[in-house]
Amino acid sequence: MKVGDWVICSGQVALKDGSLIDGGVGDQVTLALSNMSGLLESQGASLSDVVKTTVFLIDMDDYAEMNTAYIAAFGDHRPTRSAIAVAALPVGAQVEIEAWAYVGDK
Repeated sequence: MKVGDWVICSGQVALKDGSLIDGGVGDQVTLALSNMSGLLESQGASLSDVVKTTVFLIDMDDYAEMNTAYIAAFGDHRPTRSAIAVAALPVGAQVEIEAWAYVGDK
């Protein structure tokens, strides 16, 4: 959703062709952020415009694996981030990521 100078992405999970992919947290983070990238691009934004994310994990022991995939997706860009442990996520996902992107300077 675009509101003024902001693009706000609801939580993304690792869905491909309507189904959750097989694989671990790292694979799920990679696909969730790829899906998010597509949403951002549809609104004239990109991952480099993201200023804040919230990462929901069903197991905080997966934080390091999530972080490795997250850094690979964002590169040198480091949006602020919160990571929260939750009891469950939609469709059995291990991770879900939401984001706010600022596009006002474009």
